[in-house]
Amino acid sequence: MEGLMVGLTSMTWQMLVMMIIGGILIFLAVKKNYEPTLLLPIGFGAILANIPFSSVLDQTEPSGQVVEGALSIFFRVGILTEIFPLLIFVAIGAMIDFSPLFRNPKLLLFGAAAQFGIFFTMILATLLGFDLKEAASIGVIGSADGPTSIYVATRFAPNLLGPISVAAYSYMALVPIIQPPIIRMLTTKEERMMRMDGGGNDRKISRATLVLFPILVTILTGLFAPTAVALIGFLMFGNLVRECGVLNKLSLAAQNELASLVTLLLGITIASTMTADKFLQVSTLFIIGLGLVAFMFDTAGGVLFAKLLNFFLKKKVNPMIGAAGISAFPMSSRVIHTMGLKEDPTNYLLMHAVSANVSGQIGSVLAGGLILALVH
Repeated sequence: MEGLMVGLTSMTWQMLVMMIIGGILIFLAVKKNYEPTLLLPIGFGAILANIPFSSVLDQTEPSGQVVEGALSIFFRVGILTEIFPLLIFVAIGAMIDFSPLFRNPKLLLFGAAAQFGIFFTMILATLLGFDLKEAASIGVIGSADGPTSIYVATRFAPNLLGPISVAAYSYMALVPIIQPPIIRMLTTKEERMMRMDGGGNDRKISRATLVLFPILVTILTGLFAPTAVALIGFLMFGNLVRECGVLNKLSLAAQNELASLVTLLLGITIASTMTADKFLQVSTLFIIGLGLVAFMFDTAGGVLFAKLLNFFLKKKVNPMIGAAGISAFPMSSRVIHTMGLKEDPTNYLLMHAVSANVSGQIGSVLAGGLILALVH
């Protein structure tokens, strides 16, 4: 009987708090529809990982023998080897259509400008006591790119993987709440009503261009930043599968079955790091706060860059488009489009915002690769 009660008698208040946090994540996924494919498995995994002597984690028996747990095995095989995040990049690449970016290539600049928050937050995190690798991992939260955040954290700060992942995907889900106030604060009503021309939306992009693009991007990135090849290469491979025209079934499978399955496994596996002793620390609060700072500054950086660019452009850019340079695709572009319609119901900014948003996907991956190359 005593053996049956060991779990109950070993429960601590910290474990109970972590179970409540897991329940909150499940609530946000189910009730609020915030990134449900990831927050739900993370929430349930947090509950599994904080049951005393849970068999989903490695446990050491009194004899000294280690009994391997399922989530611990998934963590070693899928996260530490970086397989799960890279498979997610294949799926994301298969989802992205780069043709809007070719029709309006100047918007590629916003994918770079909207990464400013990453580097600002790195500096701030080091001032708060995090080492350079941990600071870099925290800063990447601002890219609003969950897989890149996980990939960099796996390399540099696996001990912080849990809070970084939760922060990254939570803020991605909160894009419609976080971005509008920042945009309104930095723009006038006249700027938000600014119209943009079609930007060549009717121009046909050749199949050869769409096929060559992922190949050339991978080669050029690899030559300048070899450490970024895995990140950009798997993203571009997924896009090549989409655009080649001969692997339609595989493209659809990557966008649907592969994305869904790996996301579920990724989420519940990340939760294995969310044990009470690792998660309930002051550093977790700092990480969540710094992640919000990075996200806000990335949004602000994109808007301010657009305003700066307008000093030199004959055809002005609606400054709100700059905020879509983050990697939260396609949610951010929808937010910008909706804000534009509220100011002027006849002003359609969606295609421009999508172009900036697609460039943000590339920009966040390149920023992650740049950090991997520069931080040692």
